Amino acid sequence: MIQHVYERAVESEATEVIIATDDDRIEQSAKSFGAKVCMTRREHLSGTDRLAEVASIFQFNDDNIIVNLQGDEPCLPPQLINQVAADLAQHSKADIATLYSRITQVEQIFDPNVVKVALDIDGYALYFSRAPIPWIRDHFGKESIPDLDFPHYRHIGLYAYRTSFLTHYAELSHSVIEQAESLEQLRALFHGKRIHLSEAKINPGHGVDTMDDLVQVRSLLEQ
Repeated sequence: MIQHVYERAVESEATEVIIATDDDRIEQSAKSFGAKVCMTRREHLSGTDRLAEVASIFQFNDDNIIVNLQGDEPCLPPQLINQVAADLAQHSKADIATLYSRITQVEQIFDPNVVKVALDIDGYALYFSRAPIPWIRDHFGKESIPDLDFPHYRHIGLYAYRTSFLTHYAELSHSVIEQAESLEQLRALFHGKRIHLSEAKINPGHGVDTMDDLVQVRSLLEQ
């Protein structure tokens, strides 16, 4: 799976692709297909914390844009990597850029593995949650849920940062909401940082959050 993710990253416009890990098995696997690997400390609680260490090790310039492509996204198109990097470059007031897509299946609204996001008028995140947000008072909680016209948005776990932000992020204290939801982006919101989102221009593909996802992705890749 990591090799598929790496190959998607190489197909993007990134000038350098690095696999960051604290696991010797991942390091050996990555090196077997020619990837550049950065070994990090084991105590990191999130991917952003790990990237902050990588940025420090490589001493990237403050204005360099770094994209965090998670290792469980083997089908994510490289065009979206380019999109999220470009979105951050276009929004100087944003500390982080990421993506969303419209939820079209009602059951996904209630699936805790599908992270939802609520946006303000300018496309900045108000909140992320594993719970349904916004909560449609007149429909949710009833025995039958009708088709919903009200838009709900799924967060796509692809982030772009500037090196300067990553350096600062490592100094931010963990927040209660981040720990409760197990969503690292909530630490940034808790500390008043701004996260801009754009709608994914193409289908983000199927990520791997559960064993059922793994079965589906294996079937897709075999085709």
